[in-house]
Amino acid sequence: MTKRAGWIGRLGNRLSRMEARLNERRAEVEAENAVPVPVPAVAAGVPAAPATPSPGTAAEHPVHPGHPAHPYPPVQGGRPDPVSVVPWGMRVAAEVSWRLLLLAGMLWVVMKVISEVRLVVLAFAAALLVTALLQPFVVRLRRLGLPRGLATAVTAILGFVIIGLVGWFVVWQVMENLDDLSARVRDGINELKLWALDSPFHVTEKQINDIAKNLSETIGTNTEQITSAGLQGVTVLVEVLTGILLAMFSTLFLLYDGKRIWTWVQGLVPAAARPGVAGAGPRAWRTLTAYVRGTVLVALIDAIFIGLGIYFLKVPMAVPLAVFIFLFAFIPLVGAVVSGALAVVVALVTQGPWTALMVLAVVLAVQQIEGHVLQPFILGRAVRVHPLAVVLSVAAGGMIAGIGGAVVAVPLVAVTNTVVVYLRAYSRDQLLHGAAPAGPGPHGSTAVEQALHDPGHDQRA
Repeated sequence: MTKRAGWIGRLGNRLSRMEARLNERRAEVEAENAVPVPVPAVAAGVPAAPATPSPGTAAEHPVHPGHPAHPYPPVQGGRPDPVSVVPWGMRVAAEVSWRLLLLAGMLWVVMKVISEVRLVVLAFAAALLVTALLQPFVVRLRRLGLPRGLATAVTAILGFVIIGLVGWFVVWQVMENLDDLSARVRDGINELKLWALDSPFHVTEKQINDIAKNLSETIGTNTEQITSAGLQGVTVLVEVLTGILLAMFSTLFLLYDGKRIWTWVQGLVPAAARPGVAGAGPRAWRTLTAYVRGTVLVALIDAIFIGLGIYFLKVPMAVPLAVFIFLFAFIPLVGAVVSGALAVVVALVTQGPWTALMVLAVVLAVQQIEGHVLQPFILGRAVRVHPLAVVLSVAAGGMIAGIGGAVVAVPLVAVTNTVVVYLRAYSRDQLLHGAAPAGPGPHGSTAVEQALHDPGHDQRA
């Protein structure tokens, strides 16, 4: 009992000493946070003594020449200022957050504007792609001695004629084989009907007839919607023709006066950022040119080999299908799947399941060679975009602007990646050579706290 009583007594003494220390510390903190009141002058002509901050306040908030005082002085009553107790990381996160919100709002406004003038934007984007494909021919003609105007005219006319001939050839082949394809489709449907009747799924002829009857009734009851869709298709056709004309004129001017247009664009950029933009522009154009050339070459190889496979398997409309495969190859990933599925479906309804399987094998073999050999070899390191970025960009472009957006999405991402990588390297190189960073420095409470947390602040002051 004596030992226990002594232990309890010692514990009580320790608690008493700890309480005394806490009270002393509390008094010191209140004294540090108290704002001194200046003493008025005793007699006329005697200036009042300037207020002297407490040692604790001066130590916590030093004021150096060239730096403003803390914009939030402590509040009387023993409580610190609310801003001074907010952690530095949280304050930086708040400032970053409202800037991100501002950028998100600006991006939303830009997307709304683009959606309103989508036809003009897609036409100009198509003109950029065609210009990237045709500009090397203009350069070669000028090296041969042709004037700039004549070289541009010859290249543009030949390019537009070739594109028009390809479109006319596709339409001509489809119209020539349409009757044969319709007859073969009917035969294929009848074969599928017979196969369904003999299949282990126990499908009866009455069920098949009921499905056909319901389909006919659905088409009859929705005649008005089909008519309105046809009228909407006429409107879309007019818009497509308008976009083609805009793309042609834009391509012509970009081929003829591209350098002057780029110089004018640089003049819109602030002077401090012009050197970086001047270096990023040619690199972005080389990336776009490499993408267009590589995509055209890969699409041509796909169309030739898949078209030959379809032709030797005696699938009708082999040439139009090959042209469709070439055109859909400009939509990464999705285009190859759609064009391959179209070829397989045509083979299924015209030649049967075995031929369809053979066509599927040909399509898969060519696409595997394309993905693992052709694209890495042809495109190389000029276009470095991760497959996930390709999928997401194609999906986003398709949702925003349909097929045109899906075509433009991947080159836009590739060019943006090139520009960002170059500007980051350029900024790092400028800092290594001692150049001042572009843009205004920190200001407000962030600038004050950054100055107070800077280890070399006292030496510079």
